[in-house]
Amino acid sequence: MADVLIATDEPVMTLRLDRPDKKNAITVAMYAALAEALERAAANDAIRVVAILGSGDMFTAGNDLHDFMAQPPVGTDQPVYRFLQAIAAFPKILIAGVQGRAVGIGTTMLLHCDFVVAAEDAVFTMPFIDLGLVPEAASSLLFPRMVGPRIAAKHLILGAPFDAEEALRYGVASEIAAAAALEARVAALAGEVAAKPAEAVRIAKAFIRDTGGTIMDRIEAEGRAFGERLQSAEARAAFLSFFAKKSAA
Repeated sequence: MADVLIATDEPVMTLRLDRPDKKNAITVAMYAALAEALERAAANDAIRVVAILGSGDMFTAGNDLHDFMAQPPVGTDQPVYRFLQAIAAFPKILIAGVQGRAVGIGTTMLLHCDFVVAAEDAVFTMPFIDLGLVPEAASSLLFPRMVGPRIAAKHLILGAPFDAEEALRYGVASEIAAAAALEARVAALAGEVAAKPAEAVRIAKAFIRDTGGTIMDRIEAEGRAFGERLQSAEARAAFLSFFAKKSAA
């Protein structure tokens, strides 16, 4: 659709919120397009990384409230829930590049991304309470895990904004880039990740995202996966490449 630009340059798919005249506010139709794109990317072996960007000088102003009032997202079959389920369960690498303001879902969706590159001018805010709403996208679970309940209350209840430096300190952002270099850095990062063995990346992401179980449970699960990976074509190719480089050095 016109308000979400989808560009596929295998192995990377880029999703761009492209409604700058409305500050990239997300409509129900945009959620449907984003969800469909993520579902397609998850099912396409040729796609290894999805990057999410905004247009103009901001990431997104969050939900288009007029659209949401006209089409309340009641029920888990609605496009917004389909998008949240798709981004939370996405098995491949998600990279977001955030410039300017990231409001509401513009911040909470980042909690499901594997890498977030924040421009120096990025500002994050979650003003749900001020609108008489509650946190969404599992932010009431994920954000306190990152920052602790008191800092989470500052931003989820008081709605206090935080900048790129705070986002980096909190773990919401993985790095900071100059605004002019943001998209180039996202592209470089996507290329770096996409060049790595795809199945090994997928398994590592699943382990990182699964915070349950005991240490011994994880040691056993990693051990099983490690043994299986030793027999994989990916590992054999990586080992041969390593030995070839060592011989040539």
